[in-house]
Amino acid sequence: MATGSTLDDRIAAVRRFNRFYTREIGFLHEHLHDSGFVLSEARVLYELAQCGETTATELRRRTGIDAGYLSRLLRRFEERGLVARRASPDDGRRSLLSLTEQGRETFAGLDAAARREAGALIAPLTEDAQEQLVTAMAALENALGAGRLDPARIVLRDPRPGDFGWIVARHGALYAEEYGWDATFEGLVAQVISDIVQNFDPARERVWIADHDGIRLGSICLVRQSDEVAKLRLLFVEPAARGLGLGRRLVAECIAFARAAGYARITLWTNDVLTTARVIYAKAGFRLVAAEPRRNFGKDLVSETWELDL
Repeated sequence: MATGSTLDDRIAAVRRFNRFYTREIGFLHEHLHDSGFVLSEARVLYELAQCGETTATELRRRTGIDAGYLSRLLRRFEERGLVARRASPDDGRRSLLSLTEQGRETFAGLDAAARREAGALIAPLTEDAQEQLVTAMAALENALGAGRLDPARIVLRDPRPGDFGWIVARHGALYAEEYGWDATFEGLVAQVISDIVQNFDPARERVWIADHDGIRLGSICLVRQSDEVAKLRLLFVEPAARGLGLGRRLVAECIAFARAAGYARITLWTNDVLTTARVIYAKAGFRLVAAEPRRNFGKDLVSETWELDL
Protein backbone atom coordinates (compact mmCIF):
# COMPACT_ATOMS: atom_id res chain seq x y z
CA MET A 1 0.00 0.00 0.00
CA ALA A 2 1.43 3.33 -0.99
CA THR A 3 2.43 5.50 1.97
CA GLY A 4 -0.03 8.33 2.53
CA SER A 5 -2.52 7.17 -0.11
CA THR A 6 -6.24 7.46 0.61
CA LEU A 7 -9.01 5.06 -0.36
CA ASP A 8 -10.01 7.45 -3.17
CA ASP A 9 -6.39 7.45 -4.40
CA ARG A 10 -6.35 3.66 -4.50
CA ILE A 11 -9.71 3.45 -6.26
CA ALA A 12 -8.48 5.94 -8.86
CA ALA A 13 -5.32 3.86 -9.35
CA VAL A 14 -7.37 0.69 -9.93
CA ARG A 15 -9.58 2.47 -12.48
CA ARG A 16 -6.52 3.90 -14.24
CA PHE A 17 -5.00 0.43 -14.49
CA ASN A 18 -8.28 -0.98 -15.84
CA ARG A 19 -8.37 1.65 -18.58
CA PHE A 20 -4.75 0.95 -19.50
CA TYR A 21 -5.19 -2.82 -19.45
CA THR A 22 -8.37 -2.93 -21.53
CA ARG A 23 -6.77 -0.65 -24.11
CA GLU A 24 -3.53 -2.66 -24.33
CA ILE A 25 -5.21 -6.07 -24.46
CA GLY A 26 -7.88 -4.89 -26.89
CA PHE A 27 -10.96 -5.66 -24.80
CA LEU A 28 -12.66 -2.58 -26.24
CA HIS A 29 -12.63 -4.07 -29.72
CA GLU A 30 -16.02 -5.35 -30.87
CA HIS A 31 -14.71 -8.86 -31.51
CA LEU A 32 -11.88 -10.71 -29.79
CA HIS A 33 -8.80 -11.35 -31.94
CA ASP A 34 -10.82 -10.24 -35.02
CA SER A 35 -12.61 -13.58 -34.76
CA GLY A 36 -16.27 -12.65 -34.81
CA PHE A 37 -16.58 -13.74 -31.15
CA VAL A 38 -17.06 -11.36 -28.23
CA LEU A 39 -15.11 -11.93 -25.02
CA SER A 40 -17.87 -13.84 -23.19
CA GLU A 41 -18.33 -16.21 -26.14
CA ALA A 42 -14.61 -16.89 -26.38
CA ARG A 43 -14.49 -17.53 -22.62
CA VAL A 44 -17.23 -20.16 -22.84
CA LEU A 45 -15.43 -21.90 -25.72
CA TYR A 46 -12.25 -21.86 -23.65
CA GLU A 47 -13.94 -23.43 -20.61
CA LEU A 48 -15.59 -26.11 -22.74
CA ALA A 49 -12.20 -26.90 -24.31
CA GLN A 50 -10.65 -27.29 -20.84
CA CYS A 51 -13.50 -29.30 -19.28
CA GLY A 52 -14.15 -31.70 -22.13
CA GLU A 53 -17.73 -32.29 -20.99
CA THR A 54 -19.59 -30.26 -18.37
CA THR A 55 -22.93 -28.78 -17.35
CA ALA A 56 -24.36 -25.30 -17.78
CA THR A 57 -24.29 -24.91 -13.98
CA GLU A 58 -20.57 -25.57 -13.89
CA LEU A 59 -20.00 -23.18 -16.80
CA ARG A 60 -21.85 -20.45 -14.87
CA ARG A 61 -19.65 -21.11 -11.84
CA ARG A 62 -16.43 -20.97 -13.85
CA THR A 63 -17.33 -17.92 -15.94
CA GLY A 64 -19.64 -15.85 -13.73
CA ILE A 65 -21.92 -15.27 -16.75
CA ASP A 66 -25.61 -14.59 -16.09
CA ALA A 67 -27.70 -17.77 -16.42
CA GLY A 68 -30.11 -16.33 -18.99
CA TYR A 69 -27.36 -14.90 -21.18
CA LEU A 70 -25.37 -18.15 -20.95
CA SER A 71 -28.42 -20.16 -21.99
CA ARG A 72 -28.94 -18.00 -25.09
CA LEU A 73 -25.23 -18.14 -25.92
CA LEU A 74 -25.15 -21.95 -25.70
CA ARG A 75 -28.25 -22.18 -27.88
CA ARG A 76 -26.52 -20.07 -30.56
CA PHE A 77 -23.45 -22.31 -30.34
CA GLU A 78 -25.63 -25.41 -30.81
CA GLU A 79 -27.31 -23.86 -33.85
CA ARG A 80 -23.89 -23.11 -35.37
CA GLY A 81 -22.69 -26.67 -34.74
CA LEU A 82 -20.06 -25.67 -32.18
CA VAL A 83 -21.57 -27.33 -29.10
CA ALA A 84 -23.28 -30.68 -28.60
CA ARG A 85 -25.67 -31.56 -25.77
CA ARG A 86 -26.59 -35.00 -24.38
CA ALA A 87 -28.48 -36.27 -21.35
CA SER A 88 -26.35 -37.22 -18.36
CA PRO A 89 -26.25 -41.02 -17.86
CA ASP A 90 -26.44 -40.41 -14.08
CA ASP A 91 -29.38 -37.98 -14.16
CA GLY A 92 -31.57 -37.68 -17.23
CA ARG A 93 -32.73 -34.23 -16.09
CA ARG A 94 -29.23 -32.85 -16.54
CA SER A 95 -27.51 -32.11 -19.85
CA LEU A 96 -23.83 -32.52 -20.57
CA LEU A 97 -22.24 -30.00 -22.94
CA SER A 98 -19.12 -30.44 -25.06
CA LEU A 99 -17.45 -28.97 -28.12
CA THR A 100 -18.10 -30.62 -31.46
CA GLU A 101 -15.26 -31.24 -33.88
CA GLN A 102 -16.11 -27.90 -35.51
CA GLY A 103 -16.16 -26.30 -32.07
CA ARG A 104 -12.69 -27.67 -31.25
CA GLU A 105 -11.34 -26.37 -34.57
CA THR A 106 -12.91 -22.96 -33.89
CA PHE A 107 -11.39 -22.82 -30.42
CA ALA A 108 -7.98 -23.87 -31.75
CA GLY A 109 -8.02 -20.87 -34.09
CA LEU A 110 -9.02 -18.53 -31.24
CA ASP A 111 -6.33 -19.98 -28.99
CA ALA A 112 -3.62 -19.56 -31.62
CA ALA A 113 -4.68 -15.94 -32.22
CA ALA A 114 -4.64 -15.24 -28.48
CA ARG A 115 -1.11 -16.67 -28.20
CA ARG A 116 0.07 -14.52 -31.11
CA GLU A 117 -1.40 -11.36 -29.59
CA ALA A 118 0.04 -12.11 -26.13
CA GLY A 119 3.41 -12.85 -27.70
CA ALA A 120 3.33 -9.58 -29.63
CA LEU A 121 2.47 -7.70 -26.43
CA ILE A 122 5.53 -8.92 -24.53
CA ALA A 123 7.94 -9.29 -27.47
CA PRO A 124 9.41 -5.76 -27.07
CA LEU A 125 10.36 -6.54 -23.44
CA THR A 126 13.62 -8.10 -22.32
CA GLU A 127 13.47 -11.58 -20.81
CA ASP A 128 13.94 -10.10 -17.32
CA ALA A 129 11.14 -7.60 -17.92
CA GLN A 130 8.87 -10.41 -19.14
CA GLU A 131 9.57 -12.34 -15.92
CA GLN A 132 8.81 -9.24 -13.85
CA LEU A 133 5.55 -8.75 -15.72
CA VAL A 134 4.47 -12.35 -15.19
CA THR A 135 5.33 -12.13 -11.48
CA ALA A 136 3.36 -8.88 -11.11
CA MET A 137 0.36 -10.39 -12.91
CA ALA A 138 0.45 -13.44 -10.64
CA ALA A 139 0.63 -11.13 -7.60
CA LEU A 140 -2.46 -9.28 -8.83
CA GLU A 141 -4.30 -12.56 -9.41
CA ASN A 142 -3.45 -13.84 -5.94
CA ALA A 143 -4.26 -10.53 -4.23
CA LEU A 144 -7.73 -10.32 -5.78
CA GLY A 145 -8.42 -14.05 -5.45
CA ALA A 146 -6.75 -14.72 -2.10
CA GLY A 147 -9.56 -17.06 -1.06
CA ARG A 148 -8.67 -19.31 -3.99
CA LEU A 149 -5.10 -20.05 -2.93
CA ASP A 150 -4.48 -23.79 -3.19
CA PRO A 151 -2.26 -25.13 -0.35
CA ALA A 152 -1.30 -28.07 -2.56
CA ARG A 153 0.34 -25.65 -5.03
CA ILE A 154 2.52 -23.96 -2.40
CA VAL A 155 6.10 -25.20 -2.63
CA LEU A 156 8.93 -24.51 -0.21
CA ARG A 157 11.99 -23.66 -2.28
CA ASP A 158 15.48 -22.25 -1.90
CA PRO A 159 15.90 -18.47 -2.26
CA ARG A 160 16.47 -16.87 -5.65
CA PRO A 161 17.87 -13.43 -6.54
CA GLY A 162 15.60 -10.80 -5.02
CA ASP A 163 14.15 -13.07 -2.33
CA PHE A 164 16.36 -11.79 0.49
CA GLY A 165 15.41 -8.20 -0.27
CA TRP A 166 11.77 -9.26 -0.31
CA ILE A 167 12.10 -10.81 3.17
CA VAL A 168 13.46 -7.53 4.54
CA ALA A 169 10.90 -5.34 2.76
CA ARG A 170 7.86 -7.43 3.69
CA HIS A 171 8.87 -7.73 7.35
CA GLY A 172 9.39 -3.98 7.55
CA ALA A 173 6.13 -3.08 5.83
CA LEU A 174 3.83 -5.64 7.45
CA TYR A 175 5.05 -5.28 11.03
CA ALA A 176 4.74 -1.51 10.76
CA GLU A 177 1.17 -1.89 9.46
CA GLU A 178 -0.01 -4.58 11.90
CA TYR A 179 1.95 -3.73 15.06
CA GLY A 180 3.18 -0.18 14.57
CA TRP A 181 6.84 -1.19 14.81
CA ASP A 182 9.35 1.40 13.65
CA ALA A 183 12.24 1.19 11.17
CA THR A 184 14.61 -0.35 13.72
CA PHE A 185 12.82 -3.67 13.19
CA GLU A 186 13.42 -3.56 9.44
CA GLY A 187 17.04 -2.72 10.21
CA LEU A 188 17.29 -5.79 12.46
CA VAL A 189 15.84 -8.03 9.74
CA ALA A 190 18.31 -6.56 7.24
CA GLN A 191 21.17 -7.36 9.61
CA VAL A 192 19.96 -10.94 10.12
CA ILE A 193 19.70 -11.46 6.36
CA SER A 194 23.13 -9.90 5.81
CA ASP A 195 24.67 -12.28 8.35
CA ILE A 196 22.99 -15.26 6.70
CA VAL A 197 24.16 -14.32 3.21
CA GLN A 198 27.72 -13.52 4.30
CA ASN A 199 28.23 -16.63 6.45
CA PHE A 200 25.92 -19.22 4.92
CA ASP A 201 26.73 -22.88 5.61
CA PRO A 202 24.52 -24.99 3.31
CA ALA A 203 25.24 -28.19 5.25
CA ARG A 204 23.78 -26.79 8.48
CA GLU A 205 21.68 -23.80 7.46
CA ARG A 206 18.65 -23.26 5.21
CA VAL A 207 16.32 -20.54 4.01
CA TRP A 208 12.92 -21.48 2.63
CA ILE A 209 10.60 -19.38 0.47
CA ALA A 210 6.94 -20.43 0.27
CA ASP A 211 5.97 -20.02 -3.38
CA HIS A 212 2.51 -20.24 -4.97
CA ASP A 213 2.79 -20.18 -8.78
CA GLY A 214 5.65 -17.68 -8.66
CA ILE A 215 4.25 -15.55 -5.81
CA ARG A 216 6.10 -15.45 -2.50
CA LEU A 217 3.77 -16.13 0.42
CA GLY A 218 6.14 -16.74 3.30
CA SER A 219 9.63 -17.52 4.52
CA ILE A 220 11.66 -18.96 7.37
CA CYS A 221 15.36 -19.36 8.16
CA LEU A 222 17.36 -21.85 10.20
CA VAL A 223 20.90 -20.78 11.12
CA ARG A 224 23.74 -22.26 13.13
CA GLN A 225 24.18 -20.80 16.60
CA SER A 226 26.67 -23.45 17.76
CA ASP A 227 27.56 -27.03 16.87
CA GLU A 228 24.66 -28.22 19.05
CA VAL A 229 22.13 -25.42 18.70
CA ALA A 230 20.26 -24.08 15.65
CA LYS A 231 18.26 -20.85 15.65
CA LEU A 232 14.92 -20.42 13.91
CA ARG A 233 14.57 -16.93 12.45
CA LEU A 234 12.18 -14.71 10.49
CA LEU A 235 9.04 -16.83 10.25
CA PHE A 236 6.74 -14.86 7.97
CA VAL A 237 3.40 -15.58 6.27
CA GLU A 238 1.61 -13.13 4.02
CA PRO A 239 -1.90 -12.16 5.21
CA ALA A 240 -3.45 -13.65 2.06
CA ALA A 241 -1.99 -17.07 2.94
CA ARG A 242 -2.96 -17.20 6.60
CA GLY A 243 -5.23 -19.99 7.70
CA LEU A 244 -3.73 -22.49 5.24
CA GLY A 245 -1.35 -24.11 7.73
CA LEU A 246 1.65 -22.54 6.02
CA GLY A 247 3.26 -21.29 9.24
CA ARG A 248 3.10 -24.79 10.75
CA ARG A 249 4.52 -26.25 7.56
CA LEU A 250 7.48 -23.85 7.53
CA VAL A 251 8.29 -24.56 11.18
CA ALA A 252 8.01 -28.32 10.60
CA GLU A 253 10.44 -28.03 7.70
CA CYS A 254 12.92 -26.26 9.96
CA ILE A 255 12.63 -28.92 12.64
CA ALA A 256 13.10 -31.78 10.17
CA PHE A 257 16.19 -30.14 8.68
CA ALA A 258 17.69 -29.42 12.11
CA ARG A 259 17.29 -33.06 13.13
CA ALA A 260 18.86 -34.28 9.88
CA ALA A 261 21.75 -31.81 10.32
CA GLY A 262 22.55 -33.25 13.76
CA TYR A 263 21.51 -30.39 16.04
CA ALA A 264 20.45 -31.20 19.60
CA ARG A 265 18.25 -28.15 20.11
CA ILE A 266 16.51 -25.29 18.30
CA THR A 267 16.10 -21.87 19.89
CA LEU A 268 14.14 -18.85 18.75
CA TRP A 269 13.45 -15.29 19.85
CA THR A 270 10.03 -13.65 19.54
CA ASN A 271 7.74 -11.13 21.24
CA ASP A 272 4.57 -11.64 23.23
CA VAL A 273 2.33 -9.77 20.77
CA LEU A 274 3.03 -12.30 18.00
CA THR A 275 0.28 -14.57 19.28
CA THR A 276 -0.27 -16.65 16.15
CA ALA A 277 3.44 -17.49 15.85
CA ARG A 278 3.58 -18.38 19.56
CA VAL A 279 0.73 -20.87 19.10
CA ILE A 280 2.58 -22.47 16.19
CA TYR A 281 5.76 -22.78 18.24
CA ALA A 282 3.93 -24.29 21.21
CA LYS A 283 2.11 -26.86 19.05
CA ALA A 284 5.43 -27.83 17.45
CA GLY A 285 6.82 -28.66 20.91
CA PHE A 286 8.78 -25.50 21.71
CA ARG A 287 8.68 -24.34 25.33
CA LEU A 288 9.01 -20.80 26.67
CA VAL A 289 12.25 -20.60 28.69
CA ALA A 290 12.71 -16.85 29.26
CA ALA A 291 10.69 -13.63 29.08
CA GLU A 292 11.76 -10.04 29.71
CA PRO A 293 9.95 -6.71 29.32
CA ARG A 294 11.80 -4.54 26.83
CA ARG A 295 11.46 -1.44 24.71
CA ASN A 296 11.88 -2.70 21.16
CA PHE A 297 10.97 -1.22 17.79
CA GLY A 298 9.30 1.80 19.35
CA LYS A 299 6.96 -0.32 21.53
CA ASP A 300 6.86 -1.76 25.04
CA LEU A 301 7.07 -5.51 24.45
CA VAL A 302 7.86 -8.71 26.28
CA SER A 303 10.85 -10.37 24.64
CA GLU A 304 10.69 -14.18 24.73
CA THR A 305 13.07 -17.10 24.15
CA TRP A 306 11.67 -20.48 23.19
CA GLU A 307 13.50 -23.82 22.84
CA LEU A 308 12.88 -27.27 21.39
CA ASP A 309 14.96 -30.33 22.30
CA LEU A 310 15.42 -32.58 19.29
